[in-house]
Parts: sequence; C-alpha cells; structure tokens
Amino acid sequence: MILAPARDRGVWYHSHMAATSEETIALLHGVPAFSALAEEDLGQVVDVIVPRSFGAGEVVFREGDEGDTCYIVRTGQARAIREHSDGRSITLATFARGEIFGELAMFDDERRSATVEALEETEAMAILGADMRRLLRAHPDIAVKMLGGLARRLRETNERLARQSFQTVQSRVASVLADMVAAARSQGAGENDVLITATQSDLAQLAGSSRESASRFLAVLERAGVITQGRGRLVVHEPARLEGYVY
Repeated sequence: MILAPARDRGVWYHSHMAATSEETIALLHGVPAFSALAEEDLGQVVDVIVPRSFGAGEVVFREGDEGDTCYIVRTGQARAIREHSDGRSITLATFARGEIFGELAMFDDERRSATVEALEETEAMAILGADMRRLLRAHPDIAVKMLGGLARRLRETNERLARQSFQTVQSRVASVLADMVAAARSQGAGENDVLITATQSDLAQLAGSSRESASRFLAVLERAGVITQGRGRLVVHEPARLEGYVY
C-alpha cells in the first residue's frame, strides 16, 4: 500500500482513502458551509482537499493549537471536548459523516477553542486555511455563498440553544440520542437496533445535564424497552419512540 505525506502537520495518510471527485462533491454539498455552492464551485474546493485518517482515540488537534485546518468527516466519528485544569473534560459536540469542524480556520488563524479526538477509526477531508483563502480571493462569489451557509448554521445553532433552554432533561437527552441515531443511519445503520457509542457522561454533557439526571432517564428508557445499555455504548431499539419524550 502506497503512503503519501499529507500537507497538515506532517501526518501520513493512506492513498486508498481517496474518493472520486463526484463522491466528494456529493458529500460537500450536504455540509452547511458549502451547501449553496454550485457543482463547479465545489469542484474548486475539491482541488484543495487533503485526505486524512485518524485512529480511535487519536487527537486531531488540541485546545490552544494554531487553527490552520478544517475537517469534514468522511467515515467514522469524532468529538469536541473542553478540558478543565483539574482534569475534568466536557463533551461539546460529536461529528459524524458529512459534518465539519474547525471551519473558522478557513477564515482566520485563531487558536483552537477545543480539543477534537476521533472516537473510532475516522477518515476525514482536510482543507488548509491558507489554501481556502487563496481560493476565496480568486473566486469572491464562492466566499459570498459560503457566508450565507455559515449564517444559516449560526441561526440553527442559536435556535437549538434557545429550544434547549426550555426543555426538560429527559427531552434534551432524548434529542441528543435522536441526533446520534440520525448520524449513525447516515453511515449505514438500520432503522432499528441502532448502536450508539457514547458513555452516560458523554450524553449528559451533550444534553447539558448532570450525569445522574441523564442516567435516571436512560434507566427509564431501558425499562420501557427503547434502549439497552452497555459499557460505553447503548443500542436504541426503537428510535421512533424517542419522539414521545421530546417536547
């Protein structure tokens, strides 16, 4: 198997990761930052993409690192965490196929505000900020379209935060589980018996609740037959029933 050096931080990637331009364009089209771009515009973005791969538990970048690259998940899953000086960490978000993280690196070189690590074997598409800025200077119409996509994502984030402020713990946990099910299905999971790799602490942090409160609600779901829990993972047997706990 041929190995080629990636352009970001001297990391190596496997050449078999390379996808066709058509596959990459289709994936990019579902990313909010690029969703407004025409196919020919997306082709320009494809030209600056660098394939990357990460092993389970491998750190993509750390809080405080220079922000010179953004990433789009092709396969696998990653998460963003913030670490406290006393050793505790909080999960801020998880990223599955077609989701982007570190996207502000396309526009500036600010240091990372969180650490991102792969939760499993993960393949990603990396875009160096310098390459993207050269592209945007050469094609300002692409920049305008991308700003519209980023604005929509910001509005959606604000709406989600506002909605969560009125939700109960069980509603927030059920919403997080539903989002994880949707992400798993995007990677080939079936309609039922969907495996979710996450701890109770992860779910609690994503839902903005205590671990104890999240654990109590997960026990309710388990007794109802909606889920089965294991160590660091759970199976959602009937995802549709989660909707009954979201309000």
